[in-house]
Amino acid sequence: MPRWTYILIAAVIGIGLGLLYGWQINPVQFVDLTPDTLRADYRADYVLMVAEAYHAEHGPELAARRLAIFGSDPPARIAARGLEDARQSGFAEPELALIQELVHALQIWQPVPGGVLP
Repeated sequence: MPRWTYILIAAVIGIGLGLLYGWQINPVQFVDLTPDTLRADYRADYVLMVAEAYHAEHGPELAARRLAIFGSDPPARIAARGLEDARQSGFAEPELALIQELVHALQIWQPVPGGVLP
């Protein structure tokens, strides 16, 4: 038998055993986690995305709703924590400025008392 035949047989056996292990013996288990369990740099990335959207839309209500996935803290506090995490992660100055703009907007934003956001 030629040498390439042994290589092909070994590759087919290896792929088959890999699929057997991954699908039957030890399959992936998906776990639902809340966003507040993210690492600090990922939370900062999310806050940056919210800040970029706020910069384009200028809607503090929508930004506050987007930040609400991180818990019941006030949106300004969540954004400020994101700014702190972004500084520690070494984000660029323009990105920090966007998050700072969001923090400032959320600090002066007054939600409608007892009102329902659209």
